[in-house]
Amino acid sequence: MLAQMKRRHVLGALAALAPGLHARAALVAPRALAFPADFGAHPAARTEWWYLTGALQAGERLFGFQVTFFRSRTEVAAENASRFAARQIVSAHAALSDVQAGKQRHDQRLARAGFGIAEATVGDTHVTLRDWSLRREGPADASRYRTQVASDNAGFRLELTLAATQPLLLQGDAGFSRKGPRPEQASHYYSQPQLAAEGTLTLDGRALPVQGRAWLDHEWSESLLDPQAVGWDWIGINLDDGSALTAFRLRRADGSALFAGGSLRAPGGQVRSFAPDEVRFTPGRRWLSPGSRAGYPVEWTVQTPAGEHRVHALFDAQELDSRGSTGAFYWEGLSDLLDLRGQRVGRGYLEMTGYAQPLTL
Repeated sequence: MLAQMKRRHVLGALAALAPGLHARAALVAPRALAFPADFGAHPAARTEWWYLTGALQAGERLFGFQVTFFRSRTEVAAENASRFAARQIVSAHAALSDVQAGKQRHDQRLARAGFGIAEATVGDTHVTLRDWSLRREGPADASRYRTQVASDNAGFRLELTLAATQPLLLQGDAGFSRKGPRPEQASHYYSQPQLAAEGTLTLDGRALPVQGRAWLDHEWSESLLDPQAVGWDWIGINLDDGSALTAFRLRRADGSALFAGGSLRAPGGQVRSFAPDEVRFTPGRRWLSPGSRAGYPVEWTVQTPAGEHRVHALFDAQELDSRGSTGAFYWEGLSDLLDLRGQRVGRGYLEMTGYAQPLTL
């Protein structure tokens, strides 16, 4: 979801909009997305993210990874001529889930755009924050991404190449994705599921060749969250048969669904977008975080037009503390999708926000 939303993120910092921003909602309106231009940054939009997750195999060891870059427009007046004025902020998260160890490592960064430190380029995907980067190359219908992140604090380095194996997946109505009951609560949003990933994971100084499957979301918006929404639940799953499943819901404070959506695309098939009343998330077993003291459902039953499935976190402790960048705790972790017989039919990421505290600007 965002990533679908996070995401996308800046972690949902979109719950409250200042007066006068409604006029800017027209920046995000139904239109045909154009590539490669829409691979790049949209600095006029309030918030934007490139969100990359996946599963990597290193021999018998399984890892999950997240690399996310956020761009946020500030409210610094345009007439402020100072070259030091922070008109755009770039932040980033990197996380590695070691399934065998049951441990997640993560790091975060934040900087104003410019000065050779941080940049989100217009025209194509090229986002940098110091020595962390995500870049796209190749024709629009055969994208190849390269990402590099390294954390001395968390003890890992990731260098990956990710190649498209399927066309872009335009979420919602041809890339215009509703995120609430009001017309302005929407984003431009596309996904690149079933990416073929390969590269090197360096863990505590030891280099491991890795390969696997990944998922990329790119989303930009002026307004996402309804004032009643405290957070969201989202899954992005690469199914074993080559399909791609997205589902999300926005939650009220009492846990009820305010809005929902998602999509299913079979290999080589058309996209089946889900209406809000076609998606239902039912929480199961919960895990209590020792860090935030939030209780996260790490088992879910999810019902969509794709059928009824169980979402099963591969281990519980996959919470990220991003208070040093995007300002919130959230849970983001590698998970399996199971059918009603308990058989795995897919693998991807589950995201849960707003459990430690409501998302606020």
